[in-house]
Formats: sequence, C-alpha cells, structure tokens
Amino acid sequence: MSSPTATTTGLDPAVHTSNDNVIRRTNGPENGSTPNDKANAGGEPETETKRHSKKALRSKYRHVEAVHSQSRPSCLSHDTTESPSFLGFRNLMVIVLGKHWESLPRFCLVSWPSVLTVFAVVGNLRLIIENIQKYGVLICIGCHDFRKSDINRGLLLYFLIPCHLFIAYIIEHYAAVQARAERNVSASEQNAKEHQHQDGTNSPTEEQHRKFQSTWKLVRLLHAINVTTALVLTSYVVYYHIHHPLIGTLTEVHAIVVWLKTASYAFTNRDLRHAYLHPARGELDALPGLYAECPYPENITMGNLCYFWWAPTLVYQPVYPRTAKIRWSFVAKRCGEVICLSVFIWFLSAQYATPVLRNSLDKIASLDIPSIVERLLKLSTISLIIWLAGFFALFQSFLNALAEVTRFADRSFYDEWWNSESLGVYWRTWNKPVYQYFKRHVYSPMRSRGWSNATASLAVFFLSAVLHELLVGVPTHNLIGVAFLGMFLQLPLIQFTKPLEKKTSPNGKLLGNIIFWVSFTIFGQPFAALMYFYAWQAKYGSVSKMATSQQLVQQGQGTCPPLV
Repeated sequence: MSSPTATTTGLDPAVHTSNDNVIRRTNGPENGSTPNDKANAGGEPETETKRHSKKALRSKYRHVEAVHSQSRPSCLSHDTTESPSFLGFRNLMVIVLGKHWESLPRFCLVSWPSVLTVFAVVGNLRLIIENIQKYGVLICIGCHDFRKSDINRGLLLYFLIPCHLFIAYIIEHYAAVQARAERNVSASEQNAKEHQHQDGTNSPTEEQHRKFQSTWKLVRLLHAINVTTALVLTSYVVYYHIHHPLIGTLTEVHAIVVWLKTASYAFTNRDLRHAYLHPARGELDALPGLYAECPYPENITMGNLCYFWWAPTLVYQPVYPRTAKIRWSFVAKRCGEVICLSVFIWFLSAQYATPVLRNSLDKIASLDIPSIVERLLKLSTISLIIWLAGFFALFQSFLNALAEVTRFADRSFYDEWWNSESLGVYWRTWNKPVYQYFKRHVYSPMRSRGWSNATASLAVFFLSAVLHELLVGVPTHNLIGVAFLGMFLQLPLIQFTKPLEKKTSPNGKLLGNIIFWVSFTIFGQPFAALMYFYAWQAKYGSVSKMATSQQLVQQGQGTCPPLV
C-alpha cells in the first residue's frame, strides 16, 4: 500500500521513472517544473512554444493545484517565526468601549494593549454583577433537552456519513482499473506511431478524449448521486427527527464536511487520471512535483482515503507535507483549550446570551424597531466574545491538535483576519480551509474556462450561502433564508470596501478595518442569532406557547402567561 503522504524533508531533486515508464519529478515548485528548466525528454533546450504549452496545460489542471506544499505553523502558535500584529483588536476595543475612550488618560495610549484589556475587563465586570443580580445563576448542568432518540440518531449518522467517502473510493477504484487498461492499450498504439510528438501539444487525440469523457460522465454521475444522497438524507433526518439544535448542528457539519471532501476527491482524481492516460511531457509537467511521491493510480488506496478523511483540510491531495513526529504534550494542551473554551462558551450562552434573546421576543413580535436595535447592540458584545472563543477553539486549538495527531504540517488555517481592511480580505483569511476549497474547485476552474471574475465570485458566494443556510436552518428546523442572505449579500459589501484594500495610508486601512468590525459585530451575527432564536421559539418555545395561550384566551379557555 502506497503512503499517502510525504515528509517535509529528504526529497532529493532527482528524476524518477515509474513502472509505467512515466517521467516524474520529485522536487521543485508547486507546478512540477522550474522556470529555467532547459532540458526536455530529449535533452534539448525548452522552446518558448513549449513553455506556453505547459502554461496552457496548467490552467486546465486547476483541480490538482498543490494547496498544501510546505510546512507552516498557525500565526498564533508559539512555533511561528513572525509575531502577528494585533492592531485590529485595538480598533475593536475602541469600538466596544465607545464613549469610555475619551476618558482614558494619555499614558494609556502608549501601552494600549494591556491597558485596554484591563479596562475592558473592569468595564464588563459591572455587567456580570448586574446580570447575576437580575437573573440569578442560570447555569444548570442537569437542565438540558438531549432526548435519547436524538442521541441515538446522531450517533448512527456519525458512523453512516463517512460511508459515502468509502463509496467514492469504490467508484474511483473502478475508474482506476479502467484507466490502467486503457493506458496499456494507448501505450501499444503510440509505440506503433513514430511521428508521435512528445511535447504534450497533441494529447489527447479525439478518440482518447471521447473515451475519457465517456468514463468521466459515468463516474461523475455516480459521485453526484453519492454526495447528494449523503447531504440530502442527513439534512432530512436532522430537520424532521433530531430535535436538539446542538446535536443537529454537529451532525450537519459532519455531513457538509464529508460532502465537500468527497467532491474534492472526485475532481482531483479526475485531473490526475487525465494526466495519467495522456502522459506526454507537457501533461506531466502540469502536475505538482510533490505528487510524484504517490502518483496516480497508486494513490487510490484505502489508507490514502482514510488519511484524507481525518486530515484537517477539505482539499484532496495524494501527498501532503508531514511532520517528523507527534508531540503528545502539544496535543494535550490543545485539547485542554478546546474543553475550557467550550465550557466558557456554554457559560456565556446560558448566563448572558439567553436572557437577552428571550427578552427580545416580545419586541420582535410587536416589531418595536428601537427596542430591537437596542437588543442588537446589547447582544453584539456577548456574541462577539462567544464567536472569538469559538474561533480560537476550532481553528487554533482543535485543528492544530488534529494536525499534530495526523502529522499534518501545513497549519496555516487562518491569517491575521482581525487586521482586515475590507470584507474581501476577511473572507480570504479567517477560514482558509473553506477559502482554499472554493478557490481550487469553483473559482479557478470557472476562470480558466473563460468565466468572468464577477460570475465566478457569484457562484462561490451562492454555493457558500446555500451551505450556510443548511448549516443553520436545518438544525434549528427553520429555513428562513437569513443565513443565505447574510452570506450572499456579502458581495456588494465586498465591492463597497474593495477600494480600501488599495489604500496605502494608515487612515485608509483604519477606516476599512473599522467598517469591517462594525458590520461584523453589530449587523451580522447578532441579527442572525435573533432571527433564528425567534423562529425556534415561535415553533417550539415561549412564542408558540404565547400564541396558543392567546387563542385560548380569545376562546375563554385560558390565560396568557407573560414572557420571561
């Protein structure tokens, strides 16, 4: 069984010949060839025509781009060599503190990180005391609504969802067997043609292209049925048969991740199979040199697929950069962070977010706009803290722990998104696994096929908006379109703030960062939280009970209890 990965060191710049007599490189840039490569298969200098041919071929092989090609730490890890800037968090503190900023002494401007942090903690201490005095301690470990049926169905789906990945393996195994047989036939035919060119400009022939497309159509249909069944079946069970939103969310996230990974597995192997069947030099040079460690079809193994299943990435590659060993102390620290932050998020949600959300129900029902805005502003701070804790728990702690266990070396899961001078920069830097996926499998293939930048971006955000609505609406049993519109309407906001990316002055970047934080902390997540909480309560909670009680009152059969 071939290894699905390669270590980050020890790759010699040599040329290997596989069992199929295919010339492959084991080192070099991501595209598999160096700009100054002056030797072709016959030892002759590379012409300008051949270089243009290779460039055109690389534009065709978008689905095999080596997204993970080097070892990189997360920018907030101790392993990083460059300390990140936290100017964006300074701007956030100024926005959150608001009116208290002018009352700060002048010396605070010199040591603003520590002073503002202390000031923020002290300022919110009053809110903590006020909350406890008003509502008491709302934390209750035994107060939950985890039904036994929800747990059983969630566990069943947890084990069934990955089965679709293994179905994808069976489909690709069938395609690999067909490719091996066709490759042997094609090799015999090419040996009989002495005039066959070796620069990749004439491959594949029309007959070869017809055979490849015929096989790919069948494989594509099987993959489409497989991934669609996985997502639709899971969404149906979660929407109609799993009541608790947390269990439903975890299950839906798992289904979406497997759906994305299965699609990446299919698209990548499609391009690898195409290059394997037409092994002229131009075709091979279009592939990343990193892939020579595990060439197609040697990558179609169960071990290779299982590693991709657990690897902290959505993009399939036959080979990933690997670390030398597992640091179990590092894993223990990251797991401890995940546990502590999860408890912290649960505490904030139960003690602070829930009362604000409940007290907003009557305002939304009566469309009291000023009161709704006031509740949004009050909810914005707590939702921001919860979101930041969730971000750190997922991208810094959980993904780094998973990467350490799997020895996954490329841990650039995010960049300095808090310094974003526009919304476009934010969406490109805060969740790089998703960004890299859509760029590799949606945006770049559409651009290489002649679609405009606007159309490709529209397709990316439309698909992302649909997945966001499934992720939020299905577990809450309310497909109301708020998450879809919240994501899809990012496009005009990105275009509005795009000129700020080109600003070189500090004031321009400051303005862009402030616009990002205001739109993100006030009009984004708090509004979505209010809408879905209200929809949930209208369907299952106090709003639904209130409406039923009001109907009973009108019929003279009961009284209407006040809202909490």
